[in-house]
Amino acid sequence: MLTVLVAICLGIVEGLTEFIPVSSTGHMILTAKLMGIDEQSDLLKTFEVVIQLGAILAIAVVYREKILRMLGLAPKTMRKGNAPKKQLNLLHLVLGMTPALLTAFIAKDYIKELFSAETVLLALIAGGLFMWFAEWKGNQRSSLSNTLDDITYKQAFIIGLYQIVSVLWPGFSRSGSTIAGGMLSRVSYRAAADFSFIMAIPIMLAASGYELLQNYKQFDWHAIGFFGLGFIVSFMVAYVVVVFFLKHIQSITLKHFAIYRFLLAALFWFFVML
Repeated sequence: MLTVLVAICLGIVEGLTEFIPVSSTGHMILTAKLMGIDEQSDLLKTFEVVIQLGAILAIAVVYREKILRMLGLAPKTMRKGNAPKKQLNLLHLVLGMTPALLTAFIAKDYIKELFSAETVLLALIAGGLFMWFAEWKGNQRSSLSNTLDDITYKQAFIIGLYQIVSVLWPGFSRSGSTIAGGMLSRVSYRAAADFSFIMAIPIMLAASGYELLQNYKQFDWHAIGFFGLGFIVSFMVAYVVVVFFLKHIQSITLKHFAIYRFLLAALFWFFVML
């Protein structure tokens, strides 16, 4: 049952975790279990879609200038001599998001069976190890793409392939798999994070739209105030988190997120699951 406290708590969790590599899906499942909420209820699923849309809006605001240029609604950056500068375009996003969307569509029934606290805890550990390895490997060699606009079509597609793991394994983290995959593809940490955040917009819109179509009949109009509250909280928190992360990205590495994931999995297992 939705209450003001539940709406605020879940909105904060969604905003805090959606775009950093700790897995928002995993945190939502663990939070629901901790609060004694049925994570499989149709009302909660619809509420989660609504607060995801709040997080999407936040990332769209942060990257609004880049998005407008990609859509041809703002002037492109020019080199000296008025030659167009190479820039990220919509084809990069299509190549990056297609593997994940196809996988989600084909394996949607299989994925739903994996939504459990136990699966999330294992994914937190596995994803943390993968991120730690990607950072170690990435630091051993120089990046070929230092900025977002340097990312090639091949790198965008490879990052999309890495993203499949997060689709098939709730708790692995979409941003964690894409940022780590980018670093393994010789994209700089900052550029991989930027690409992960921007690519999240169409992917999350597609996923949220699909879920809304599946559950719109379960929409509880009596709970519209709670939905709005969760949306606003998620938007505000996600905006602050993304801006803070990008500002301090050089000091907040994947290794730090990996350590957090290990600690969370251990503490939750010891104090809740045992």
